[in-house]
Amino acid sequence: MITTLTPERLAASVLAVPPLCRNADLTLNEAENTKLIRHMEAGGIRTLLYGGNANFYHVPLSEYDQILSYFEQTAGSDTLVIPSVGPLWGTMMDQARLVRRHKFPTMMVLPVVGPTTSKGVENGIRRFVDAAGIPALLYLKNDGYMEVEEVKRLAEDKVISGIKYAIVRDDAARDPYLRSLCNHVDRKLIVSGLGEQPAIIHLRDFGLPGFTAGVVCIAPALTAAMLKAIRAGDFAKAERIKAICKPLEDHRNAINPVRVLHEAVRLAGIADTGPLLPLLSNLEEKDIPRVRDAAIALLRANSENA
Repeated sequence: MITTLTPERLAASVLAVPPLCRNADLTLNEAENTKLIRHMEAGGIRTLLYGGNANFYHVPLSEYDQILSYFEQTAGSDTLVIPSVGPLWGTMMDQARLVRRHKFPTMMVLPVVGPTTSKGVENGIRRFVDAAGIPALLYLKNDGYMEVEEVKRLAEDKVISGIKYAIVRDDAARDPYLRSLCNHVDRKLIVSGLGEQPAIIHLRDFGLPGFTAGVVCIAPALTAAMLKAIRAGDFAKAERIKAICKPLEDHRNAINPVRVLHEAVRLAGIADTGPLLPLLSNLEEKDIPRVRDAAIALLRANSENA
């Protein structure tokens, strides 16, 4: 596992945001998680970001150290693993003491939906970083969560290692907040955080260096090829790959991004993801056939383009 981090390394690979496989009793299923990690690494993915899709929002503190140890022992020598902390400040401060036992170069701070202020979030992240001894990866998911001024201070003081930008817009090309962020923060620190669909616009028009993706867990070689095509200016090829990924992404948007990806990995035969931690639940039976068809078709396309 990689234990140092630069902005260039952060965006060197597509940042996969995988689910976390669990046994029937909700404990960590190390064997199945390893299958998924090896599938992604075989497709050229070298950055694994465990956040919402892994349901880190609800990981028990009693299990946290075990999960971090598992990642350290399992990831390839040239693979970067970024687990998450939070979202509540008290939780992340308890986690900080455990983070110090390990060698992760950064941790993503999950965003809170609740009583927060921009300066309060800035203060909380600074306190976590002081306690953990490593910089944080900032996750911007909702308007109003952090003002650009506070983000700029965190970046200038090297409190953050990067930014996952995942605020959904009706038109990704029209995003005044992202434009302001790029004007005040080194854009090398900002990665597009919404999968393949807005990635071309974010990288081509805003100059972001890379993107996160969920369906990359099923089609790692295909999504890696998309990143390569964008960087080469071959936007026609990138659009073709985006279109291949779109059916499964449409199901994620229509049903639930986390629940669909969790089941899609299992239905494609990559790894048995098992049950989702509460407070989430697995897919309804009526949704499984269409998710299965999309997942299998995507895996087939990945094999054809590997």
